[in-house]
Amino acid sequence: MGPAPPPLSPAAALLGCALAWLLWALLVGGVANRLPPAWLTGAGGKAGPAGESEGFYERRLAIRRWKRWLPDAGNALPGGVAKASLARRDPAVLRRLLVETHRAELVHWLLWPLWIVTALWLPPAGVLLNLLFACLLNLPCLAAQRYTRRRLERILATPRTTDHQSRAALR
Repeated sequence: MGPAPPPLSPAAALLGCALAWLLWALLVGGVANRLPPAWLTGAGGKAGPAGESEGFYERRLAIRRWKRWLPDAGNALPGGVAKASLARRDPAVLRRLLVETHRAELVHWLLWPLWIVTALWLPPAGVLLNLLFACLLNLPCLAAQRYTRRRLERILATPRTTDHQSRAALR
């Protein structure tokens, strides 16, 4: 075997990470946008621990304070849907938004472990920085999708929800 390749410069390592995250996000997002809704809501359509409720997110995570600051990349790729574009409150639209919360959650679960791959070209400190980045990028989004889904499930389970009631419940 020949000599080991020289270590990457910090600029090259940073560029490699940025490209890896961008390409992985495009790949995962592109595939997720093409998944049929039935694949996203299968197995009962509910994910998460049994104790997970709206109150958990509101009391423990104070999600109402920061959720609005999260970006929505749902329409970043062709065929994607921005969650904000589903602002109408009729049941069919709310069910579509419910599917989109499943889609977004899947994307963020699949994006999160990319930090492990960075170990192929980064020293341990760089890998830890990518772990921190992955957590900061994905965990708040995962919480927001689950919180929104719990709220939507409650609204859709309420018999004869009026437009005014569903608007108030989503605030």
